[in-house]
Amino acid sequence: MDSLLTYVTIAAMIVIIPGADTMLLVKNTLGYGAKAGRFTVLGMATGLCFWTLIAILGLAVVIAKSVILFSTIKYLGAAYLIYLGIKSFFTKSVFSLKEIQAQANAPIKSSKRHNKEAFMQALLSNVLNPKTVLVYITIMPQFINLKENVNEQLIILALILTSLAVVWFLFLVQLIDYAKKWLNNSKFQKIFQKSTGIMLVAFGVKTGI
Repeated sequence: MDSLLTYVTIAAMIVIIPGADTMLLVKNTLGYGAKAGRFTVLGMATGLCFWTLIAILGLAVVIAKSVILFSTIKYLGAAYLIYLGIKSFFTKSVFSLKEIQAQANAPIKSSKRHNKEAFMQALLSNVLNPKTVLVYITIMPQFINLKENVNEQLIILALILTSLAVVWFLFLVQLIDYAKKWLNNSKFQKIFQKSTGIMLVAFGVKTGI
């Protein structure tokens, strides 16, 4: 039990520490609304489920031990984050309340496109994140009893990590959505948008190092 509590604490720290997922969530929630933020969370959760499946199949260890595979994932992930950062840096701000309200009245097709983009951005960001592989092969094994069903324990640990991530990021979505009324300032919007883009580029560069 103490071991499980230790894992939950470590997993919570991994989730809460700001990273590329946080930047994506902030960008999509402010830019396209709370629903896009929730689709971002769904994309993150799907990405974690993908890596859970990879770990169960025993491929996570193969990827971690293969310099070519691991490096390929790392550099693709870095390039993707840099791309999103540059795109966010140069995209016209859509954070004002007037524009958000206009989006709310826009065609459903446009809203679906933004939600799909938010989902795919988060999914690809997580699938191409080599650090997730390391969590599955370095942290989780420390809490697995080899005398019992390894895959069942792995699934439970992965579900705990995913659940913590979903709860935390959904909370952030609501917090960010609530804070929008204080963001109706064009100068602040431009600074915030460019800062988000710079941070994504920074995370991309850090991932590639």
